[in-house]
Amino acid sequence: MPAIESLLTRLGEMWGVTLAGALVGLLFGFFAHRSRFCLRSAVIEFARGTREGKLAVWLFTFSTAVLLTQALILAGALDVRDARQLAMRGSLSGAAIGGAMFGTGMILARGCASRLLVLAAQGNLRALLSGLVFAVTAQSALSGLLSPLRLALSGWWTVEGGSARDLLVITGWGHVGGLLFGAVWLAAALVWAWRQRLRFWGWFGAIGVGAMVALAWWLTYAMSRAAFDLVVPIQSLSFTGPAADTLMLVLSPPGQPLKFDLGLVPGVAAGAFISAALWRELKLEGFQGGQSMRRYIAGALLMGFGGMLAGGCAVGAGVSGAAVFTVTSWVTLSTIWAAAALTDWLVDRPHEARAGQAPAGGELASSYARP
Repeated sequence: MPAIESLLTRLGEMWGVTLAGALVGLLFGFFAHRSRFCLRSAVIEFARGTREGKLAVWLFTFSTAVLLTQALILAGALDVRDARQLAMRGSLSGAAIGGAMFGTGMILARGCASRLLVLAAQGNLRALLSGLVFAVTAQSALSGLLSPLRLALSGWWTVEGGSARDLLVITGWGHVGGLLFGAVWLAAALVWAWRQRLRFWGWFGAIGVGAMVALAWWLTYAMSRAAFDLVVPIQSLSFTGPAADTLMLVLSPPGQPLKFDLGLVPGVAAGAFISAALWRELKLEGFQGGQSMRRYIAGALLMGFGGMLAGGCAVGAGVSGAAVFTVTSWVTLSTIWAAAALTDWLVDRPHEARAGQAPAGGELASSYARP
């Protein structure tokens, strides 16, 4: 990979990897903002049986990530066997419990981790506060006060790394089967988009988000092969660990090594800000009352701990991990969907019924389906 080697030589390996994360984050933030990509909104639309275009957006992102990632593997341009999600021992109990906590928190905070970052960049102070609470909680669960609890829960039911965590090996589908699986969901996305008359930026932006997941996999793999002095982990997009790392970079003394994750978070914020500025959507928004504030903080706490316990968030496990068919990521994705739908049914629907509100995706999400 001469181009990657030349880039790392010119910039330096640490800066090259960090700037790669920033570039992928910039494009992800732009496409996520334009498409209104949001797993929470997709779950609510599916659970309530409405047609607002949000489920189609998520399906385009998911299917694109699976298709492109599996195509790169089949072409010999990508090998993810050494990625953390597959190579290391995983926790099925952590994936199930953490995914359920994240799904519940996602409903309460009215957005997943990536959505909060995107909205904070356009001036949403509710999302900004929730994102900060999320990052602090994630760091505490990683190496702070909540770490013993995380380790205890994750130790209940573990699975060995390697083929034991690879669904394509377990099922015997292989990467061709993974590619066909992605194609089926792309067809579903096309059907939903046609029925809901999804606008250009809805489907195009969602495809861009999914493409960034595959691009991150390829870039980190290529750099891991090209780097001589720096160990570059093979990874894709996630926001639980990177949010905690970025927080510590800000709070800790200078000298923390730069890496892909530390470029990703500011890159996403910059991309979302550029999109909001170009379409004149920059707007300061705050809380409407103490009760609302308590809800957001509770949701952020659950997402921060749950995402670290599960080893991934709605993007890290639900798209990046699912695209390489790791067992724990699929458990996490399933429990996120189930817990989010249940929380909406138990919390938001009764509240909206009492208030006489029409069912909707929520104040932090908007649709690109035509009325």
